[in-house]
Amino acid sequence: MTHRTRILAGVGTFLTLMLFPLLGLAEGEASAGANQIIGLAAGLSIALAAFGGALGQARAAAAALEGMARNPGIQPKLFTAMILALALIESLVLYALLIAFMLLGKI
Repeated sequence: MTHRTRILAGVGTFLTLMLFPLLGLAEGEASAGANQIIGLAAGLSIALAAFGGALGQARAAAAALEGMARNPGIQPKLFTAMILALALIESLVLYALLIAFMLLGKI
């Protein structure tokens, strides 16, 4: 994957994650079509967040294991940093879950 493709994929994912939930939080009387969009936004936001979180956790774990294999003496420091990184990645997924629940409350 080229650098340009990665940037475009990142921008597209960012816009999707940011704009779909905003549709659900718009004020006003919700019609049947708006309820479907809110449901779609909730589902897409948690699906994309879970996919991105799993991908990030897999890459972080792979990099940490490779680092431990290359230099076993750094294992305690690297393990602590990896656990902290995994917790921060998971917190982003939990924020997406919270937004999805907020959106479902609008239906």
